[in-house]
Amino acid sequence: MKKIIYALILFQIFISGSVFSQKTLIFKGQNVIIGQQIAIFEDTSNQLDIEAIRNISGFVTSTGQTPNLQLSKSDFWLKFNIKNATQNELLLLEIEYPTLQLCEFYYPENGKYRVVTASDRTNFKDRKYKHQNFIFDIHLPQDSVATFFIRVRSSEQMVLPLILGSPQKISESLLTKDLLWGIFVGILIVMILYNFFVFMSTKDIDYLYYVLYITFIGLTQTSLSGYTYRYIFYDTPELFHKGIIIFPALAGIFAIFFIKNFLHTKDSAPRLDKLLSVGLVLYSIAIIFRISGYDHAAYRMIDISALFSTIITYIVSIKRVYNGYRPAKFFLVAWTLFMTGIILFVLRNLGILEHNNFTNNTMQLGVSLEVTLLSIALADKFNILKKEKEQSQLATLNAIRENEKIVREQNVMLEKMVAERTAELEETNEDLSVTLEDLKQAQSQLVEAEKMASLGQLTAGIAHEINNPINFVTSNVAPLKRDVGMVFDTIEFIETISFEDISDEQKRKKIEAFKEDLDYDYLKIEINHLLNGIYEGSSRTAEIVKGLRIFSRVDENDLKKADINEGLDSTLIIVNNLLNSTIKIIKEYTDPMPLIECYPGKLNQVFLNIMSNAIHAIRKKHGESGNGIITIRTKALEKYITVEILDNGVGMDEVTQHKIYEPFFTTKDVGEGTGLGMSIVYNTIKKHNGTIKLVSKLGEGTSFLIQLPIIFDAENII
Repeated sequence: MKKIIYALILFQIFISGSVFSQKTLIFKGQNVIIGQQIAIFEDTSNQLDIEAIRNISGFVTSTGQTPNLQLSKSDFWLKFNIKNATQNELLLLEIEYPTLQLCEFYYPENGKYRVVTASDRTNFKDRKYKHQNFIFDIHLPQDSVATFFIRVRSSEQMVLPLILGSPQKISESLLTKDLLWGIFVGILIVMILYNFFVFMSTKDIDYLYYVLYITFIGLTQTSLSGYTYRYIFYDTPELFHKGIIIFPALAGIFAIFFIKNFLHTKDSAPRLDKLLSVGLVLYSIAIIFRISGYDHAAYRMIDISALFSTIITYIVSIKRVYNGYRPAKFFLVAWTLFMTGIILFVLRNLGILEHNNFTNNTMQLGVSLEVTLLSIALADKFNILKKEKEQSQLATLNAIRENEKIVREQNVMLEKMVAERTAELEETNEDLSVTLEDLKQAQSQLVEAEKMASLGQLTAGIAHEINNPINFVTSNVAPLKRDVGMVFDTIEFIETISFEDISDEQKRKKIEAFKEDLDYDYLKIEINHLLNGIYEGSSRTAEIVKGLRIFSRVDENDLKKADINEGLDSTLIIVNNLLNSTIKIIKEYTDPMPLIECYPGKLNQVFLNIMSNAIHAIRKKHGESGNGIITIRTKALEKYITVEILDNGVGMDEVTQHKIYEPFFTTKDVGEGTGLGMSIVYNTIKKHNGTIKLVSKLGEGTSFLIQLPIIFDAENII
């Protein structure tokens, strides 16, 4: 491969027809920029070595003070001749471009070329001279002439100021540069801290975006000048390499956020706001490219993003200035100064402007002026907002004063109207008092009517239930009295026979004859039968009285433990006369049932009202056909018991279901009900902290499901 390359070099020499003539730089002791004395060759193969380069004739003389090698993946060879016209045999060559991936300095020694290699990819501590710029020793006796070569490669565009000088002059130059950069960084730090404290005080997001922008623009400038490599990433050069693109991309991103928020582009220029958002995407792509290792693509993307965002920013700021937004004027001036500094820096690198302390620091000067004016713009915006707030507060104060005047005037009118209205209200109150008294009397009458209705139903049930067993007792009394009289006659006859003076045999025969005439055996059977009947009648009566006592619960206002099954049975006794043996009762009780804390009498009233309505609904559908069924189920849960009463009556439509618990609502004919029964049911269940659920379907029947707590909680009554 090397043979082929050498052959190509010789061929190039052959066809060139002439030998390249290199200008010689005469060094007289002062620092000098040697750009115009440099010849450049681009090695696209990246494989040529110093021996091949020494014999090649394709070098092109640099036209400017600072060689601009553009963005390329090739190796570039720089060639220059130096004559030392001073007594100082040690000279220094400074390459003022710290981001070189490869930098090889070739110098002649004993007829051969030696090489010193440096790179921004190695640790900073490995350098001979502890500076971010590349500095090489040149040993050249007085009046001697020598040719030197430099091979460079970078993933960024290479603009290479080469400065030749004595160690003392180079040191002084570097010290001056460090001092100026220190001032620049100090300005940035002051602006960052000041605006960060303002942000912490005001919580204005503009200040946060501004602080982040300054931070990353500062990191960008110090990275391009190698100071972050020197002071921050000295042990991690790879991070320094990534940061050269990532820092300006982040600066651009936060600059766009700042611009969008500071100039209110979303409202004032919505289309340009969307274009600025495109800039965010472009900068993000540049970051992704850099992280992924596509260095050249990342560099080009940064150029595109910066150019695109700069143009849109100028258009937006000019538009906002034209619209009369005063802070935009400061922004436009700041941005213009920043761009002017960049343009002057580029013109210096292109050799159009002279390489001096002013042109060397135009970038830093532009950035410093920009961040200062942007800070003034933020302060001006804050002052405008403060002034607007003060004006708003003044307008509010004037409005409050005007309102106070109006209120005072209205108070006079209102006092007059209140006096007139008070007299009317006093008269109305008297009428309302009379009406309220009438309503109380009407309410008392309705409650009494409901009580009388329940009492009538209770009385009718008791009369019907007690009548049968009492009739059974009274019908047996007369026959029993007759039979007892016959027993008394028998006793008297036996006493008479016992005093007669006859034999025992004759006495026995007379007694047997009397018993036969009396039919004594049947008499005993009949007396037992009558006594059993009286016992059954009295027992049934006692049972009914007991059920009545359970139902009525004279102590109904006292909270006590009760058996719900027992209460349901006592209610069935009361409504038994309404069943008339034509309605079947199905009882599905849980036994044993836990006792619950309740008001038993009030719950019995609930059961009575629901059962009465169920009987009424069954009568309307089935009449006396005997097909009516009422099912009563009880269940015991962990903390609750449930009672479900179902019927197969006429059921209810949706309107009736929604109104069933309203006072005075009834589906019965006039005179059959007061409309208070189900209202009393609902309120009673609510008082027990329970729930009642209605399920009904028209034509099929109705179900009421009641849930009651076993332990009564008076504090959580619904």
